[in-house]
Amino acid sequence: MKSMTGYAYEELRDEEISLSVEIKGYNSRYLDLFVYLPPFLSSLEPEIRDYLSSRFSRGKVEAGIRVKERNSDIYLSVNQKAAKVYYEAVAGLAKELGIRETPSLSLLLGMEGVLEIEKNRDDNRYRKLIEPLLKNAADKFEAERIREGKHTEDDILSHITVLEEAAKTVASHAPAMEASIQKNLKDRFAELLGDRIDENRILAETAVLLMKYTISEELSRLSSHLAEFRAETKRNPSPGKKLDFLCQEINREINTIGSKTPLLEVSRAVVEMKDTLENIREQLRNIE
Repeated sequence: MKSMTGYAYEELRDEEISLSVEIKGYNSRYLDLFVYLPPFLSSLEPEIRDYLSSRFSRGKVEAGIRVKERNSDIYLSVNQKAAKVYYEAVAGLAKELGIRETPSLSLLLGMEGVLEIEKNRDDNRYRKLIEPLLKNAADKFEAERIREGKHTEDDILSHITVLEEAAKTVASHAPAMEASIQKNLKDRFAELLGDRIDENRILAETAVLLMKYTISEELSRLSSHLAEFRAETKRNPSPGKKLDFLCQEINREINTIGSKTPLLEVSRAVVEMKDTLENIREQLRNIE
């Protein structure tokens, strides 16, 4: 079982470059990937997204890659057409205002687009630098999610134990529920018919009510769902969606039991189960 939250950071520094990879994880129903790269590395985004998709199946995952270059080849050129347009515009304004000064060279060079700077960058070089950093960061991120997931799993399974014990409490009162149904029915017949009670009719009516109000099937399905819940946590490394579905089924059985019971002890157990199940569902929102 893995948590969807986590954090990892990896960094590389040498005389020419400083490169870092940061991965953050948050809760999300599906896999939402966000990759943040310097513009000149945008061509690498599909590869990075594919890699992260292969590592993580659920959650909001943000991966940020930062690059700081110290020594790199720079190609500098002057856009003469842009410089000429700026010169004519500024000179025209000066003439209009009666100013004799002409635009200086330093002014023109500071105008946007006059100096064009291009760095010599090799995508394949950056790919080779980023790949091991990204893998190490993903490994750390995975380990963090597993560590947090283990704590969450222990807590969830402790709640499952509470549900199992509460279900046993309900089952122990099932005979009393049936006896209560039979007694109530017999008392009503006695009230209406007095001494003219037809035992066979009482038995027939009791059988009908027991079919309607018995909870043996609900208890059986509840037990099966709880056993499946435990099994799913062991066999599936990313059980979040399946466990959420099982919680819906468990909730359905608990509600049905609660609607059928006339006993205070069973009602109390049902309330405890509903509260415990809500705690489990809250925890599952953080599970992959």
